[in-house]
Amino acid sequence: MTPSSNGTRATRDWSFTLHLQEKLTPEQADTVDGLDGFCDGRISRVESPGRTRFSCLFEAETLTAAVADALSRFEDFPGVLVRSVELDGIALDENGMATPAVVPAPPPLTGAP
Repeated sequence: MTPSSNGTRATRDWSFTLHLQEKLTPEQADTVDGLDGFCDGRISRVESPGRTRFSCLFEAETLTAAVADALSRFEDFPGVLVRSVELDGIALDENGMATPAVVPAPPPLTGAP
């Protein structure tokens, strides 16, 4: 963790995945490749058969701030909807969030998009 600019709160790196409602079309993929908000190394597109997701690593004081920063990049990307935000088990442990109330999502069903 590093001290924030106001000197009283610490920032940390938050790792999470944004899952899109639908796989990007080739035209949408070309568009995202040209958007400045997707070219700084903090958000990376991951394509797999039938789906698109974005792997994210943002520095912020809170998880909410990190996710909000990532989601704000989609304001310049109309027609693309984020379906869910996922924290993997490692991110939960690293950020002290692995509790009985916050657990990793189960693996997807075989054959699911």
